[in-house]
Amino acid sequence: MLDNLIGARYPEALINYEDRWFWKHPGVNPFSVARAAWQDLTSGRVISGGSTLTMQVARLLDPHPKTFGGKILQLWRALQLEWHLSKREILILYLNRAPFGGTLQGNGAASWAYLGKSPANLSYSEAAMLAVLPQVPSRLRPDRWPERAEAARNKVLERMAAQGVWSREQVKESREEPIWLAPRQMPQLAPLFSRMMLGKSKSDKIVTTLDAGLQRRLEELAQNWKGRLPPRSSLAMIVVNHTDMRVRGWVGSVDLNDDSRFGHVDMVNAIRSPGSVLKPFVYGLALDEGLIHPASLLQDVPRRTGDYRPGNFDSGFHGPINMSEALVRSLNLPAVQVLEAYGPKRFAAKLRNVGLPLYLPNGAAPNLSLILGGAGAKLEDMAAAYTAFARHGKAGKLRLQPDDPLLERPLMSSGAAWIIRRIMADEAQPLPDSALPRVAPLAWKTGTSYGYRDAWAIGVNARYVIGIWTGRPDGTPVVGQFGFASAVPLLNQVNNILLSRSANLPEGDGNCRRRLATWLLDGSQPPTLLLSEQEGINGIRFPIWLDDKGQRVAADCPQAKQEMVNVWPLPLEPWLPASERRAVRLPPASTICPPYGHDAQLPLQLTGVRDGAIIKRLPGAAEATLPLQSSGGAGERWWFLNGEPLTERGRNVTLHLTDKGDYQLLVMDDVGQIATVKFVMQ
Repeated sequence: MLDNLIGARYPEALINYEDRWFWKHPGVNPFSVARAAWQDLTSGRVISGGSTLTMQVARLLDPHPKTFGGKILQLWRALQLEWHLSKREILILYLNRAPFGGTLQGNGAASWAYLGKSPANLSYSEAAMLAVLPQVPSRLRPDRWPERAEAARNKVLERMAAQGVWSREQVKESREEPIWLAPRQMPQLAPLFSRMMLGKSKSDKIVTTLDAGLQRRLEELAQNWKGRLPPRSSLAMIVVNHTDMRVRGWVGSVDLNDDSRFGHVDMVNAIRSPGSVLKPFVYGLALDEGLIHPASLLQDVPRRTGDYRPGNFDSGFHGPINMSEALVRSLNLPAVQVLEAYGPKRFAAKLRNVGLPLYLPNGAAPNLSLILGGAGAKLEDMAAAYTAFARHGKAGKLRLQPDDPLLERPLMSSGAAWIIRRIMADEAQPLPDSALPRVAPLAWKTGTSYGYRDAWAIGVNARYVIGIWTGRPDGTPVVGQFGFASAVPLLNQVNNILLSRSANLPEGDGNCRRRLATWLLDGSQPPTLLLSEQEGINGIRFPIWLDDKGQRVAADCPQAKQEMVNVWPLPLEPWLPASERRAVRLPPASTICPPYGHDAQLPLQLTGVRDGAIIKRLPGAAEATLPLQSSGGAGERWWFLNGEPLTERGRNVTLHLTDKGDYQLLVMDDVGQIATVKFVMQ
């Protein structure tokens, strides 16, 4: 059965290159271990692993540091695997879990992703390439380092020939094969979310709550935002419909394929320091306890509790301040004062009970630093907890699949949730760069972790909770990164996307008309600036005469009435959609009394070169000469070659071509009629 799924070539290459005695040793090859130990001892560092396939599986299942102690643990785990599993089961574990670069895990995923085929159909060359790839997947990925992948593949092929597993002829032919990769057509929408769901479910088909249209726009936003992020930084976004708790959008990283930004790490469910994002919860709970009200006097003054001496983000203190302003300005000392009165252990327990566990260092008890980011939290859990401010104080559980039940637990009273949400919405600073009017206020809060490692922003609008995180997945600081500067602009963009969707705006085709407003200097209103040669009918506003049927006629026709019309400048016609060109925008011409210069019976035609023609220069000629003619139409002629206007005008022109390539020729008349041909110059 295993051979039917993966064929014989890949296991042959893998075992004979990585662990020739796999079927015989007890999980550890003493000769390989002795050789590796000698090399490590003589060099003073770990330079050779001596790992069997069983030991590699042990490392995949139970990662350990690359130290001598870690190697001993790996040996012990390998022996345990051999005691409890068969060789075939151990091999299957390796086949399913080995890393192949990026988020690819398992030889099946790698075979389909890189080569577009089942592992059972691999050639000798392809089997050898995949066999060595898990050794150093980041350095041997064939899609990024084809030369390295080819060199590593050839080493495997040579060993297969030397051991007599594959014939010399087979190996010789395989070495001559180039590193060919199948075009990647794997679905990339929500890849990290999909990976998570595959780990949660054993079903062949998984239906989720994600909105594909919204997800696509969020991923496009992430890609566009990438250039604004510092090096090695990433971002995460989650959108939850708080009316039914369905997760509608999930972006775990800025770019799945960018290893320098740890694109394979899903930061939506990573544990990070939330900074001040927890403050609304402590104020809401304190309201319910009767400890404070929105105008309560709090003290923003220096204080010390044991060795703990908190300060504010701006390093200053503000003395007396009320609770609402303290929350809006995200001051630290008032929040610590309120948490001390409420109790940090009680606060942590309350959040844990509604699905927002706070991750403390081993053995640490909840303390006052909780409210300033002294414990870790996940963005997905934070977004779920923030739904309490929209669900009358009850925090819902995220629904990832339509069949998930709608569950919620009380966090605070409906009144407390309403007060906190109003403070965050009505009294908060306005969002920067707001591109759309807010149909419903956005209540939002930011957070910045110690050392500028994490920037958070959580927002609640009429229908959605939006969670944003930016930072470096490896935890290194980013100087100047804080919630308002780094995460809030992204929150604003996501909110605008959601507002535009909820307003049911038409999709449009990019050519819809818009009415614009702008500033004028001293009340002046200059007309549209035209090019120097654009006059009269070449402009954008000129008179036409219409008969009683609405058809264009000559000015001296009976009962002709003058109207002023606005059209686009004529040279823009090739770039306009058909609905905006003069031939459509202008009324049809009368056949009885047509406008001057208009032959209503003859459409514009282009002759001199046929569509699809192949043009060649005459022997010894430096250029190809094409006499061109136009007939029909009305008025002046404008000629364009590959979108560039020709200096020569008139009904007949001559082209002089010297460069090979594809060409598009277009001629246009005064009323916007167009004739075009495409040809090739060889």
